[in-house]
Amino acid sequence: MTQAYDRQDRGGGGDYDRYLRQMDASMRQKVALTAAHLLSEGELADMGMGSGSGSHALAQLYPDLEVIGVDVNPVMVERARRELVLPNLRFLAGDVAAPCFSAGTLEAILDSSVLHHVTSFNGYDRAAAARALAVQAEQLAEHGILVVRDFVDPGPGLVWLDLPTSDGHADVSDVAGCSTAALFERFAGEFRSLLPPERRGFAFRAVEGSRALPVEAGFRRYELEHAHAVEFILRKDYRDSWEIEAQEEYCYATQAELEATCARLGLRVLASTPLRNPWIVANRFRGKFRLFSVQGAPLDWPATNVVVVGQKVPAGEGVTFVEGARRPPLGYLELTHFRHLATGRVHDLVRRPHTTVDVLPWFRRGASVHVLARRGYPRPILGCDPRGAAPLDGATPATYVTEPLNVQKLDRPIGQTVEELLASFPDIGADALLGFEHGSTYYPSPGGLQEEVESMLVEVRPVSTQWRLESASGFSTSGVLRSIEARQLLRAAQVGGLPDARLELNTYDLLLRLGMDPGEWIGEAPSWSEAAPALVETSLDEALARPHRRAFRRAAASESVGFLELTCAEFVERDAAGVELHRRALEMVVPSRHAHASIAVAVLARTPEGRVLVGLDDDDLPAAQGFVGNSELLVTPAWRVPREVRGVELARAFVRERLRVEYGLEVGALWELGGRYHPSPGVTPEVVHPLAVEVTAHHADAPSRLRFVPLDALIQGRHALRDGHLRIATMRAAHALGLLGDGGGS
Repeated sequence: MTQAYDRQDRGGGGDYDRYLRQMDASMRQKVALTAAHLLSEGELADMGMGSGSGSHALAQLYPDLEVIGVDVNPVMVERARRELVLPNLRFLAGDVAAPCFSAGTLEAILDSSVLHHVTSFNGYDRAAAARALAVQAEQLAEHGILVVRDFVDPGPGLVWLDLPTSDGHADVSDVAGCSTAALFERFAGEFRSLLPPERRGFAFRAVEGSRALPVEAGFRRYELEHAHAVEFILRKDYRDSWEIEAQEEYCYATQAELEATCARLGLRVLASTPLRNPWIVANRFRGKFRLFSVQGAPLDWPATNVVVVGQKVPAGEGVTFVEGARRPPLGYLELTHFRHLATGRVHDLVRRPHTTVDVLPWFRRGASVHVLARRGYPRPILGCDPRGAAPLDGATPATYVTEPLNVQKLDRPIGQTVEELLASFPDIGADALLGFEHGSTYYPSPGGLQEEVESMLVEVRPVSTQWRLESASGFSTSGVLRSIEARQLLRAAQVGGLPDARLELNTYDLLLRLGMDPGEWIGEAPSWSEAAPALVETSLDEALARPHRRAFRRAAASESVGFLELTCAEFVERDAAGVELHRRALEMVVPSRHAHASIAVAVLARTPEGRVLVGLDDDDLPAAQGFVGNSELLVTPAWRVPREVRGVELARAFVRERLRVEYGLEVGALWELGGRYHPSPGVTPEVVHPLAVEVTAHHADAPSRLRFVPLDALIQGRHALRDGHLRIATMRAAHALGLLGDGGGS
């Protein structure tokens, strides 16, 4: 096994990163999303592999993974066999909707842009996709993974779609040269062209603009079903293969339908999120059409794909949670209130008792580092939303997550506490513990939670791949303990496949301490303008050396405006047949008036010399005062999202406005800084969307609340950063900008 792992690492990850850089953005995303949920060993079937290039890429990157590309076209299969040769790669002619492998044998199945072919070429029967998934689920081994990456139906409802008439002529027989509006009208008559002529197409009507929402000059407005609008938007640029594209129906299932199908088949949903390819948004969406509700509200860009990941669970384990009746709080969490002495504002704060210790066991295999984490731990609170606010990005929160081992620090020393925890696991034990090292101490979400986390990095002897954990969650499972290659774990976080922020932070810390390159960044690439704003640069030592402050005093509950609510709900765990397995009451903290989403922003600027600065806010928070006696805390700008801000584009506009109003900043480029994350999944359903922005100007007449510190200095001095959001923003920004390649210091 050691030799196999040595081959997998390919010389410290360098070859892996070179392979990734050679791939286009779509292929990188496909590989990353698959790898985020694999053990990188066993058999993976790449269903509908097409040319086989994706199968070949997976086999190159994971030599211990036996990759089988499957396609219904025997000519494509034979060509792939001749041209794509690796010892762990083979190809098979077969129907992805029929049994291709023995039952219970596959570690993973990947359906990438294939299920809409199954429905389109079977009479547009949307049920054909569910039947294909049922066949595939039978072929999965226990704990095996099914990854669906495909187009998605946005759901029912009428929309307004504004399309240009001025980008071409009106002759619809000339697909290459006609305007987008003319092409739409042609498409409306030939959609689903494999049907008889009288059954093709869809209805629409042209509508006039209004004073409140005029139609831009050179555009025409249409009213039609949302799904039909998305069908056109996603294919309007494929003019060279138009007749073939018109045969297919992209929107074969909604995201909710795919999730429900997984649940019926005994697949626990580990991830379900829409994806918006940044290149497509920038080059094919922005400025090329406008999409509104029929009430005139702007709608988000359509998802270019959706990814749904299901895990096959053993009989007797749950696949879903249902939020049940509300109950009085249990008394474990405490809601407190503090008045800011200068402003008079009362802050709500929920205290979680005891310090949490995150434990990261790790070991080396060849040139790679593996960490141990628990996978599939039930966190039903993440699926809670008592007021029904839609997720900001359309993602469905996973309620069984991969997270670090943790233990509460009580009366025993931390070393003894951690040793007793690890000694209780098979294959570890006291004799397998090679060395302990204290990690970091930080506050996961200090704006509303008084919670402190310490970490302990523990080197252990190499252990087996995974084993089931003793149930301590109160539900059907407490997950399995499994090893994950450290760089693979970080890649998962970059594409939304790892929602637990603490496991990611501990892994970054470990690699930096070991002086190891964290690997290629595969999230959205940073983009810069030529702007170099005049900003005052300060060192981290100077930023930390300000006088101590004590800004808060306790306040009565009657003085609070009720920003936070401490509540309790029963959660019912159900199996694939809908049978109740367990029922448990859990306390949680939720915002009273805002959504569960927060946005944390890495405020970045480049100096004329090319160095990157990060804007830090020197804030006062009652959580900090509770832990260290002083209230000052360096944080990254972050906001709870108001409920009226719905969708990614409105959220980005909200961020630009808050940066202008609160900090006097104008910003240029704005990009996603990896996937969404949950700072404290055992206490709150809060989900954080990390963004990075480029500062282009600072208004001289605006008070400057930010201190701009070199990003590399923050990495070197990361242990002084106690705000969890700042730590995530700093690490991901440095990774995205290639500043961690030398290990980032000790």
